[in-house]
Amino acid sequence: MPNPKARPLDQVREVIRVKHYSIRTEEAYVQWIKRFIFFHGKRHPREMGAAEIEAFLTDLAVQRKVSASTQNQALNALVFLYKEVLHIDLGGFAAVRAKRPNRLPVVLTKAETAKLLAAMKPGTIGLRARLLYGTGMPLMECVRLRVKDVLFEENQILVRDGKGAKDRVTMLPASVKAELETHLERVKLLHQNDLAAGAGEVYLPYALARKYPQAAREWGWQYVFPALNLSRDPRSGTMRRHHASETSLQRAVKEAVRLAGIVKPVSCHSLRHSFATRLLESGYDIRTVQELLGHKDLATTQIY
Repeated sequence: MPNPKARPLDQVREVIRVKHYSIRTEEAYVQWIKRFIFFHGKRHPREMGAAEIEAFLTDLAVQRKVSASTQNQALNALVFLYKEVLHIDLGGFAAVRAKRPNRLPVVLTKAETAKLLAAMKPGTIGLRARLLYGTGMPLMECVRLRVKDVLFEENQILVRDGKGAKDRVTMLPASVKAELETHLERVKLLHQNDLAAGAGEVYLPYALARKYPQAAREWGWQYVFPALNLSRDPRSGTMRRHHASETSLQRAVKEAVRLAGIVKPVSCHSLRHSFATRLLESGYDIRTVQELLGHKDLATTQIY
């Protein structure tokens, strides 16, 4: 139970952190709950229930015209508030639901992929893009990759806490292996300089920082793609070197698409779609592709 004397949003943050949800989930849930409270004239959530949630979700779909995924995120945040924080049973919902469009994934041909990757900026940005295409990892799995999870001898990458909060194994493409090794040599020098300056600490998930006090400064736990500068952890206040921002790669891919003259609506996720398509074209069975992508349901993989 959260501190009963705390404000509702602070109670939400407390429970989220106890359950080890990510900082992004925390930020999203807090924002949706705040919007819900303001939508109903700043009434306390205990004074409201299913009817108020239905009205809020219906407004999102009808007036705000949000996507189905956005509405679902708002619903998840409110269900979390009432179930996990307030411990109130809401029953069912009858809100107007946003329509989920049936869209095919954007897939690049081999020629388009070659043009895109050639148009990427050299260095770390280009390496990250090639790694997305060669491993099928989503963007956030790539930027959160740790040194210890790159297995050069086995030609594998261990994806920790990936889709569905599960670990899985994907391939380490030979085309980026040498470049990645050279990149990690530079990252190691950066880490050694941080240690010499009294820093060198990285975020550790769950209770690992308490169980292994020195692990946060060990080389294996460092991010493969670290940020350029140290930053303050929003929860603990500790100065750390976080992973590189995902937005820098998103902007670089967008610019490369323009330079390559590709008219498809390509994003970083299109490289994951293209990875899956290349595997199927090469004769990989769909179950193997499902495991490499980390899909829980085979129907998700069958879209390819």
